Amino acid sequence: MDSLKNMKNALDYIEDNLSKEIEYSKIAQAALCSQYHFQRMFSFLTGIPLSEYIRRRRLTLAGFDLQNSSEKIIEIAMRYGYNSPDAFTRAFQNIHGVTPSKAREEGVSLKAYPRIVFSLSLKGVTEMNYRIEKKEPFIITGVKQRLSYLENLGEKIGQMWQGLSQETYKQLAGLADTGHPEMLGVYSNMYEDSTTDYYIAVRTTSEIPENFEKLEIPELTWAVFEITGALPTAMAEIWGRIFTEWFPTMDYEHAEAPEIECYSAGDMGAADYRSEIWIPIIKKNTAK
Repeated sequence: MDSLKNMKNALDYIEDNLSKEIEYSKIAQAALCSQYHFQRMFSFLTGIPLSEYIRRRRLTLAGFDLQNSSEKIIEIAMRYGYNSPDAFTRAFQNIHGVTPSKAREEGVSLKAYPRIVFSLSLKGVTEMNYRIEKKEPFIITGVKQRLSYLENLGEKIGQMWQGLSQETYKQLAGLADTGHPEMLGVYSNMYEDSTTDYYIAVRTTSEIPENFEKLEIPELTWAVFEITGALPTAMAEIWGRIFTEWFPTMDYEHAEAPEIECYSAGDMGAADYRSEIWIPIIKKNTAK
């Protein structure tokens, strides 16, 4: 129940500051967790990134103000974080389907995105197989793209994998450590514009070619979730359950370090295909 109370505190902070500057670090402080963990948790619980929720709430209130006050449009725009009339008009029209000036006409219909309310639901009937492991520092290398959570992240990642040439794949496989031949999908950083760096990579101790990116992973404790089933369905299900079921009931939070998908050799579409998700974790009482 503490998790629900903390999430409510974070939402209270957001609501109290929709017409002011919202600091993501203060949202996380209200939730008593790290900024990265809150953003990831929020996204999985609600289905939208935190930045998009804030944008929708602000534009909902902007619509109300336009229809119920005689304030200038630019004043309302600036109240909700838009310093340019053009930027406000574009954002408003994308949400409501009409311009701010049109919204003031009698009978015009606008959209409303209410405040999110979290409530307790009983889940966890289906088991989750995981283990806690401490791993020494290691290096990954591969190709990297900065992708947006607002543009169907899963689809973009799929396109990235499909666009990987056989030559690049073989070069990566040749760089992989003998004891760690698995291909990796690595999420590193979550920026306030709802983007993340995603790598298709391998663990390596070899010299890294100029055409590949390098990322150093520090010594960390990991929650390693074991997955059996065809991709991408089986992995997508576990991703959701990690943040909606596992974290809320465990004494851990995200360590603000890269997350890793680990792909073994074999047919990814097979019912017995084995893969893993590695989540960096820290004890909640050591994070503050």
